[in-house]
Amino acid sequence: MSDSETPPGRAFDPRKLFGGRFGGHGGRLGIVYHDHGEDWAELALPYHPDLVGDEASGIIASGPILALMDMATSVGVWLKLDGFKGHATLDLRIDYLRPARPGHTVIGRGECYRITRSIAFVRGQAHDGDPDDPLAHVAGTFMAVEGYW
Repeated sequence: MSDSETPPGRAFDPRKLFGGRFGGHGGRLGIVYHDHGEDWAELALPYHPDLVGDEASGIIASGPILALMDMATSVGVWLKLDGFKGHATLDLRIDYLRPARPGHTVIGRGECYRITRSIAFVRGQAHDGDPDDPLAHVAGTFMAVEGYW
């Protein structure tokens, strides 16, 4: 989405969440907004030497990529619910397919494809420039903090 306004009839806009100073773990990692739809979000993790797990290879460590995907899928839940609702990660499985290329920004796309009374089901992938060549896939569930949405 390129408009700076929230679409008519929609309450939650992740651009506003990421538009100001974004703190916490995601802010420290440098995660930023990239794009979104009604039930999916793309966030970007720009390459930074502090994120490298092995200096000899220059490859971003797995932890920041997992954090990116947890956040992208979480934003997907808020988009599907059209509101910022408290939830906790119950399970987030990540399958690493290959390492991210040194020097490249990693894009994480998270989608919420189903919501029940208290559980949200998510999936997504991360890539470093070509969505057809993902570096990781995720699947998981989130639980409503207060027992139901």
